[in-house]
Amino acid sequence: MSNTHALFTPFTFKGLTLPNRIVMAPMTRSKSPGRVPGPEVAAYYKRRAEGGVGLIVSEGTFVPHPSAGFDPAVPDFDGEEALAGWKRVIDEVHAVGGKFAPQLWHVGMKVTQHQPLPGVVPMGPGNMTLQEIQDTVKAYGVAAKSAKDLDCDALEIHAAHGYLIDQFFWEGNNQRTDAYGGSIEARTKFAVDVLNEIRRNVGPDFPVILRFSQWKIPEFDAKLAHTPAELERFLTPLVEASVDLFHCSQRRFWEPEFTGSDLNLAGWTKKITGKPTITVGSVTLNEEFMTSFRTDTTSSVTGLDELLRRLDRGEFDLVAVGRALIANPDWAVRVKGEGVEHLRPFNRSLLAQLV
Repeated sequence: MSNTHALFTPFTFKGLTLPNRIVMAPMTRSKSPGRVPGPEVAAYYKRRAEGGVGLIVSEGTFVPHPSAGFDPAVPDFDGEEALAGWKRVIDEVHAVGGKFAPQLWHVGMKVTQHQPLPGVVPMGPGNMTLQEIQDTVKAYGVAAKSAKDLDCDALEIHAAHGYLIDQFFWEGNNQRTDAYGGSIEARTKFAVDVLNEIRRNVGPDFPVILRFSQWKIPEFDAKLAHTPAELERFLTPLVEASVDLFHCSQRRFWEPEFTGSDLNLAGWTKKITGKPTITVGSVTLNEEFMTSFRTDTTSSVTGLDELLRRLDRGEFDLVAVGRALIANPDWAVRVKGEGVEHLRPFNRSLLAQLV
């Protein structure tokens, strides 16, 4: 059994103290009919808080904008009924000692099987006017204010995986010739505007997390930055816009981000910015998430030695666990008390209901 002490030490950022280094990764579940999280959603998150997760980051929630998202079972973070549902979630998580951060999301041009409502047009860097950009930025601010008003402990901005903010980041999508396009720094302007609007609504002391990735769906080899120097150019405007913590999304946490170093994306981000980081990607599972979601293959349980080695040396500060927490709501308790050999493997059949 590995020495897991590093996972279970408290961590403080921006005045928020977490009891350990374990984060529940945001995972879309599409279990909120009418875009309203019901009692079963509250119970789902409460079980993870009871199971020892230090910080719960919610599934992506749509900001109050007509084209934010099109799945009718993904929850909004706006409107009286949806916010009442989230208040229930937050209260139940807090009641068992957990901390909670909603993830704010706009899908941009990434429309899946759920089609837009009549008259609603998907928006991205290729077709957004300056007024539409301003309206979307304001929508993030409205959602952020709701998060603070509901007594959330932090919030996370979804700026990864090829959704709206990431569409502005990536030159493969962003061909604008105005202030929102061009250099890698200029392509961060939309995110910077969002961050500034959020900060205006929540104040200087509220913890703000930004999740970003190099890879996109389905462009798994895509790169925002090809070198550490490019990554620094990308991250600097975001730091200046007061990101408190970076959630650095990888499909496999152990993969080095650049040649010549075994640092992963979270490691490089922390080294460059000095900001705390979250790592993520196939923690205690042998299959990356897209494979396990698309096939009936069961993802086997793996050890924690490499993760703990990197955490011990300070490569990153927090560890986000995804599918393994679906299979094991008590993942943290099991790892601390019994070891990973007592974890259950993950199979996509577990997605059928909120366990």
